Amino acid sequence: MDSRLIVALDFPSAEPALALADRLQGQVRWFKVGLELYCAEGPQLVRELRRRGFSVFLDLKLHDIPNTVAGAVRSAAATGAELLTVHAAGGPAMLSAAAGAAASLPNPPQLLAVTVLTSMDAAQLIATGIDETPWLQVGRLSAVAKASGITGLVSSAEEVARLRGLYPGATLVIPGIRPAGAEVGDQKRVATPAAALAAGASFLVIGRPITQAPDPVAAAAAIIAEMASVPAAS
Repeated sequence: MDSRLIVALDFPSAEPALALADRLQGQVRWFKVGLELYCAEGPQLVRELRRRGFSVFLDLKLHDIPNTVAGAVRSAAATGAELLTVHAAGGPAMLSAAAGAAASLPNPPQLLAVTVLTSMDAAQLIATGIDETPWLQVGRLSAVAKASGITGLVSSAEEVARLRGLYPGATLVIPGIRPAGAEVGDQKRVATPAAALAAGASFLVIGRPITQAPDPVAAAAAIIAEMASVPAAS
């Protein structure tokens, strides 16, 4: 088992998600519950994963007015999820409200500020009115998050080395991970597991290369073996 691996349970219902989690029992500690699964099954799915002994990364990318996001943080914390995402683009007032809500709880999830989605490149940013490179936008949003009291960040592997240099103690969660030879799909800024860890990632989020593999158990084992070649940061 490598506790730096988070498997994304991107399924439309609880049955296949829980079945895969059970198959990976003993190999994988962390699972991601994102919007598709959460909208279908709600908080009870997170609670069930926790009951089975797994850790949960609840990837809801909260983005709304400060009061609404603060309330959502409190509600999400009640599921037992240990990691929770908010969108850094929500701005300093929203991020501060989220951080304040988490700080008021006895067992809060660690908040992670999502910077620039791994499906976006420079052309996608320009289309949204941001005429600069992904790294400049990631750098700006990560600074806003840190100033607002959130030290966990989500970025692509392309930015992780510079983020690690700026924020040595930050929790850096990196999606868009693809083993060598795997299909990239709708991702734009990707890296292999070993490369992302060597650059300073704390956690890797991997979905389709495992969940859509003919043998998910073997696929997870191969990825874990690759990850083991990079020692965990001290």
